[in-house]
Parts: sequence; structure tokens; C-alpha cells
Amino acid sequence: MTVVDWSRGLFALTAMYHWLFVPLTLGLGVIVGIMETIYYRTRSEKWLATTRFWMTLFGINFAMGVATGIILEFEFGTNWSNYSWFVGDIFGAPLAIEGLLAFFMEATFIAIMFFGWKKVSPGFHLASTWLTTIGATISALWILVANAWMQYPVGMEFDPAQMRNVMDDFWAVAFSPVAVHKFFHAVFDGWVLASVFVMGVSAYLIMRNKRRAMALESVKIAGWVGIVGMVLTLWTGDSSAVDVARVQPMKLAAMEGLYDGEKGAELVGFGILNPAKTHENDEDPFLMKIAIPRGLSFLANHDFDSFVPGINDLINGVSINEAGDTINTVSYAERIVMGKKAHEALRRFDKALTAGDTAAMDLARAEIKENYPYFGYGYLSSPSEAVPPVAITFYSFHIMVLAGGYLTLFLIIALWSGYKKINLWDRRWWQWVAMLSVAVVWICSEAGWVTAEVGRQPWIIQDLMPARAAISAIPAGSVILTFWLFAAVFTAFLAAEAVIMVKQIKKEED
Repeated sequence: MTVVDWSRGLFALTAMYHWLFVPLTLGLGVIVGIMETIYYRTRSEKWLATTRFWMTLFGINFAMGVATGIILEFEFGTNWSNYSWFVGDIFGAPLAIEGLLAFFMEATFIAIMFFGWKKVSPGFHLASTWLTTIGATISALWILVANAWMQYPVGMEFDPAQMRNVMDDFWAVAFSPVAVHKFFHAVFDGWVLASVFVMGVSAYLIMRNKRRAMALESVKIAGWVGIVGMVLTLWTGDSSAVDVARVQPMKLAAMEGLYDGEKGAELVGFGILNPAKTHENDEDPFLMKIAIPRGLSFLANHDFDSFVPGINDLINGVSINEAGDTINTVSYAERIVMGKKAHEALRRFDKALTAGDTAAMDLARAEIKENYPYFGYGYLSSPSEAVPPVAITFYSFHIMVLAGGYLTLFLIIALWSGYKKINLWDRRWWQWVAMLSVAVVWICSEAGWVTAEVGRQPWIIQDLMPARAAISAIPAGSVILTFWLFAAVFTAFLAAEAVIMVKQIKKEED
């Protein structure tokens, strides 16, 4: 393994630990806000106790999310300095806004949220709770805008004099369809995750016959938040699938193990990939599968009979455009040639700049601009290197989908049962189902991130920069040491959160 592999592993480790905390913060903040709103309207001590119980769990999780998030942002400078230079102010601007606006907003109002119960009016305290949740959501917005730009780089121009990208349209970056859909999908996913978390904890309390009334009321609120969140997650997930089909068709092909495109392409519901299959042989892609006829064509284009290109089609230059039409574009072999032309032109520009030869600079600049859309392919030696890890992408996507289907059914049954006089929440088997569903929802959420990030490999910026060109010039040994240190520290963070939360939950038994 090289410094590239270890740097990618380190970032993946940090991001996946961080994502354990983020969605729970986003969703639990909404649930706590609703509970405190009910308390504010009723002034019931029952709702005050309920709010403060879930608010404490929110605070524990919030602290862990901040700790891992700060480390994640520092890694761009320590391990990915070439990337940080290349993206210039485009990537930095959303993160700066996140720090200046959202983080300070959260930091200000969370103090009032936890320590201001007897120091400010109930109305101001309620506003602080909602503003903390809104701040966390805005924070997620700008981070996801930055991530979406990596998936779909828009609103910028490459400046060969600086050898970096320069933002020329902030609003194109902030409101690209990929950014908008990614943001809402992630936020509503957090609502679902927090809802299932609240139900799992409530099931434990009911099982222990402690605070049963509080637990059942919590189930109802969480159930409604979860149902709304799931409907909106499915809706935004559909929009995200269309985005992927338009701007990252190779990711979509990997998600479905599709090597040869077709009209009316089927959607694999469950399948086992053939490990011997590559785009260079004629092996069957699947050992077995259960598929929905024409489902992938509808998912990608909202047209049951539309063409969906496979891995081989894309390598050979057959794709679909942003309108969903099948087109002949540039093959991957040609993209590699064009990328290398852009690299060579950039070297000529640099020499001309040093020599002060403006005519040569203009010629080189024009050639760079002509070939720049495929700049990243110049780092590749063969089209095969532009194919993402199909197995990881395929299985993570289908784990997310299957887990999402289970969670949809669970939330419907859970909410329905919460309103029945004789309900499932008194049954031991259902209590275990609710508690185990907490693990399922986290697996579902993590699988979604793996699909999004692994599916765009080898690119750190789609088509413009592969991971191998983005890393810092540091020894592999340093990254290896950091990886294992971070693995130990993050595992300790997770264990600490679990222990603290369990202790807090068990206090309700006293």
C-alpha cells in the first residue's frame, strides 16, 4: 500500500466515524425542538422532563461530532495539500462560511440551550434550541455544498498562472442540483436515523418498565418525524439518482453492476456479483440476481424505455447528456490523450510565463482550455483506472436500499402501534426489534456515504483530479502511524459516547 492508499484510508476512517454523529445531531435536534415546543405551549412538567432527557443525549452526541469534524477539516491541509491548492477558494469558501456562520451560531445558542433554563425566559430558551438545530443544519449545508462540488465541479475557471481553479460563479456552486439534492437527502436521512434511535431507547425504557409514559410519547413524536423524513429521503434520493445518471454515469453503472447498457435496463433488487468479472472479459456479471424489469431506466431517467449506459459503453464513449438523451461522447482512451495534452500545455504555459512570452502563453492557455474538461485523465495510464471499485459500490448501494425498505416498514408499524391501546411496544420481541433497528439505520446511513464516495473513485474531483494527484508529499510511514492513532482515538470517542449515553439512559431507572 502506498501513501495514496493510506491517506484515502485515513480520510475514510475519519469521515465514517464523523458520520456516526452528524445525522443523529441533525435529527435529534428537530425532535428535541418539537418536544420543547410542546412544553412551551402546555407548561407541563412531564414535557419538560422529556425534553431535558433527550436534550442531554443530543448534547453528548453533538460534542463528539464537533471533535471528529474539526479533525476531518484539518486533514485537507495535512494529507491533501495538493488538492487544497488546486481547488483554491472554491472549496474553502463554503467551509469558511460554515465556520463563520453556522459553527458560531451553534456555539452561541447551545450554551443557552443547556445552561440557560433558569437564566432566560422560556420563549428565548425555545428559540435557542431551534437556532442550535438550524445552525447544525446550516453547517451541514455548506459542508455538503463543498462535497457536491467535488462530485460535480461547476462555477469555476482554471487559471494556469496560479495553477489552480478560481471561483467565477458562487451561486452555481452553492445551488447546483447535486448540492441541493445531496443536502436535503442527508438532512432527512438524519431525521430517520434520530427517529429510530429515539424508538430504540424508548423500547429499552419500556422493557425495563421505567418512564413508560414518556417513552410512548417519545415514540409518537419520533414516529412522525421518521415517517416524514423517510418520505422526503426517498424523494430526494430519487432526485439524486437522476443527478448521478447525468453527471456521474460511471458511478451509476457501478452501483448496479451494469457493464453493457441497454434500453429498458433492469434494476437489481438483490444480487451476488461474479468476482471474476471485469470490463475486459465476457464473464457474466452476476452469480445470481433478482431484478425489477426496466426499473433502472426509470430510476435514471424517469422513462421505462430509456437507455442506460454501462461501464463498457462509457469507456467507449457512449453516454447520456443532462437532458437524458443518448449521445456519443469522448472515449476514455481519448480523454487520457486530451488530459495529457492539457498537462503538456500547462508546462509550456509555465515556461512561457517565466520567459515573459505572452504569445506562447496565449497559445498554451487556449490549448489548456480546450482540453481542460478531461484534465484529470492525463494522470491515468489506461481506461481501466477510471472504473470505480464495482463490488464495494454495488453492495453498499444495495445494503442502503434494502435497509431503507426495512426501515420504512418499521416506522409505519411503529407509529401505528404507538396509537393503539394494546400495542406492540409492550411485546418483548418488538422491543428487541426496535433496539436492533438502531444498528440497521446506522448501517443504512453509512452505506449511503460509501456509495457516494467510493462510487466516484478514482476522482477526488470528478474528471479533474484523481486521488493520486491530490495528496501531500509526506512519508507513508507518517500516514500509517496517524491512521492507527486516529483509529484508536476515534474508537475511544465512540466507546465514551456509548458509555455516557447508556449511563444517562439508565438514570431514568432510578
